[in-house]
Amino acid sequence: MVLWSVRTRRDGPVLHVELYAPETGNAVTEAMLDELLEAVTAPGPEVRVVVLSGAGDDFCLGGDWLEDAPAGRGIRVAGEKARRVCEAISGNRAVTIARVQGKAVGAGFALALACDLRVGAENASFRLPELALGLPTAWGGLLPRLIHEVGAARVRELILTGRAFDAAEAQALSVLQRVVPENELDQAVEAWAKPVVRRPEAALRVTKALLNSYAAATRMADPAFLDAELMASVAAAGRRTPPRTPGPDQSHS
Repeated sequence: MVLWSVRTRRDGPVLHVELYAPETGNAVTEAMLDELLEAVTAPGPEVRVVVLSGAGDDFCLGGDWLEDAPAGRGIRVAGEKARRVCEAISGNRAVTIARVQGKAVGAGFALALACDLRVGAENASFRLPELALGLPTAWGGLLPRLIHEVGAARVRELILTGRAFDAAEAQALSVLQRVVPENELDQAVEAWAKPVVRRPEAALRVTKALLNSYAAATRMADPAFLDAELMASVAAAGRRTPPRTPGPDQSHS
């Protein structure tokens, strides 16, 4: 399949996967999800690291399928694809690294959070605008993963207020593990990738499986398989009420 909104590049044992729709802020579409799934699924035993990045000024401004079908069908289809993509990233046999610059909003936030390691530029910011857009925060298994990484009390505040937070706060919340000037993002990714690519494939694969298993064991529940249905149901209900014009600060979800 020819990839149009995702670009890939192999650099030895490192696979670079770039969201490539800078004219829309790398807004996630169904086509992009299809391409992402193909790019990150089973990269091969020789690939030790997968780097996820976004072209242009922003990592990803969120999802771009809210108006494409009645009764929430578009959201339901895209939501199911999103779950498969995020599971392919988080469960990848390779170590996955998110390289974040600019804004990571909604679906973009979820894609970054699905990665094992996350480095952000000093200008990076994050936001979960779904509630303001009339949708639940249910995309790609984001909510259980975010609660596990950040903590329920802080996640509750971020979702209910929908406020943006910067890279420094993201690091304090463990959304990011490292923050660097934007011109040092590639060096930071390389500093993480260098020791990982020297690890034996079998040991790396088993270690990742153990880390994922232990993380899953600490969650009370992970109903990510319901995300698409929840979003679609709420979207369909919202269409039966008069539309509300979003404020100027509301990006894609």
